[in-house]
Amino acid sequence: MIHGEESWHRKLVEHRSALMAVGVTVGIALGSLIEIVPMYTVAAGPDMADTVAPYTALELAGRDIYVREGCYNCHSQMIRPFRAETLRYGDWSRAGEVAWDRPFQLGSRRIGPDLARIGGKYPDAWHYEHMADPRATTPGSIMPPYPWLLDDKITAADVAATVGAHATLGVPYDDTSVEAVSRSLEEQGGGIVTRLAEARIDAEPDDEIVALIAYLQKLGAS
Repeated sequence: MIHGEESWHRKLVEHRSALMAVGVTVGIALGSLIEIVPMYTVAAGPDMADTVAPYTALELAGRDIYVREGCYNCHSQMIRPFRAETLRYGDWSRAGEVAWDRPFQLGSRRIGPDLARIGGKYPDAWHYEHMADPRATTPGSIMPPYPWLLDDKITAADVAATVGAHATLGVPYDDTSVEAVSRSLEEQGGGIVTRLAEARIDAEPDDEIVALIAYLQKLGAS
């Protein structure tokens, strides 16, 4: 700066604070629009895969438990298109696969393994034992146990409210009544309970662990 002359910073910022405030406001507004508008234009996004179906009532209940317990803090659900990733976790993730996720669970940390393709990799009994005592199925695991999931229950009314909320957001559910949701919970939950019984594990269709198993077995399966 030449002696006696004011710098550009002093001229534009310090002497014209009102103009600077307007510029900052405009910048923040534009940045916010860029982030917010895509959330309301899902239909204009990538094509959905034919194999991707909305979560069932039980899977949606399990997803709520997954979020409630903070599983996304340690597990991602996004396999990147790198050889090291696909060799370990499976085919890389596509945007259309999470079209029905509200919100998505892509995650940003991997203290534990990625779960995008976990569905069908292990039997239901493995997931049951893993949540009860992670080190019983994965020696050396630092994951904490979740024994309350084996005793706590889900209710059809609460799940129906969740299904109705997702239907409002555009997920194509035909019947969101408590009666329809209750029938769906009993049907899918009964199948999981039967498979657990084959492994000599006693459970009920309305156990939270059953809902979580249904959600985990959905991931990457269809």
